[in-house]
Amino acid sequence: MNTILKEKITDKCAWIGQDIADKTDWIHHLSEQALSVLDQGLKVLELTQLKAPNFSKEDVVIHDEQFLNEMAVIAEELENGYGFLLIRGLDPHKYNETQLSSLYYLIGVYLGLPVTQNARGDLLGHVQNVGDINDKNTRVYETNLYLPYHTDMSDVVGLLSIRKAKQGGLSSVVSFSTVYNEILEKYPEYLSYFYHPTYYAHLGEALPSLSPIFSYWDGKLAGRYLRAYIELGHEIMNVPVSRVQKEALDIFDHVSQDPRLRLDMMLEPGDVQFCNNYTVMHSRTSFEDFEQLGARRKLLRLWLKMDNARALAPDFPGRNGIPAADA
Repeated sequence: MNTILKEKITDKCAWIGQDIADKTDWIHHLSEQALSVLDQGLKVLELTQLKAPNFSKEDVVIHDEQFLNEMAVIAEELENGYGFLLIRGLDPHKYNETQLSSLYYLIGVYLGLPVTQNARGDLLGHVQNVGDINDKNTRVYETNLYLPYHTDMSDVVGLLSIRKAKQGGLSSVVSFSTVYNEILEKYPEYLSYFYHPTYYAHLGEALPSLSPIFSYWDGKLAGRYLRAYIELGHEIMNVPVSRVQKEALDIFDHVSQDPRLRLDMMLEPGDVQFCNNYTVMHSRTSFEDFEQLGARRKLLRLWLKMDNARALAPDFPGRNGIPAADA
């Protein structure tokens, strides 16, 4: 079995942002039937006094074939299509924040299995500008700073927009396969480095563990990237990042940030974005927020373990969730 892919990827996942920016096939509008089924599910939740994230599929059993097929189409597109989707149809004027959260979570449990996002065991993350940028323990998503391209610790990551910022805060995605193609064409001498295991300071692990940036297995390429966690992992393990490693990471960042390759979008209230973490990296521009906390930009994040996720190599283990802290 080949461990390094040496051919250009031509599948749908190898999209170029400027080529699809004016297309609409990466936007999925929920059908009227799906919205009706979701409304019925919301009524069940409210009658039983349940709300996100404190329910599962078993609490809202849906047999509607059209709805289930629609969820299957979304899951298929995430795994074998572009690797991301913008989903529209949830009306922020019709539902309050609690109801939007539950509808979003209901979609999530019918796409995959929500997994924990921190040591507290939270299944629904709040992405909001509430952190202290001078505190090194503050995670970047809790600030209004630029969020570099990265992947999260799950098969799929979802974001529901509750409120926009006063200005800025664009969501940006870029294809791992397209970044790969660019490196293969322009910087082939660095390609093998990205297959070499490097230390990552994964959240929830006592010590950094090894994982490559690219992994080719069972006919599919998978990626994993967050430069800050790679550099921190090497620092913790007292293994300095070498000059050639730094050059390779600089090249990776340069290619990823190419305006021609990336796709920017504004998540309007009620919009949902799902990304396959093995095929797409996501980012966010900096933004100016409102002074009042209740008016600030807010998104809700889901991490999903997917039944149709690609097979992963032994040296590229799946990372679905952050283990809960010992009691």
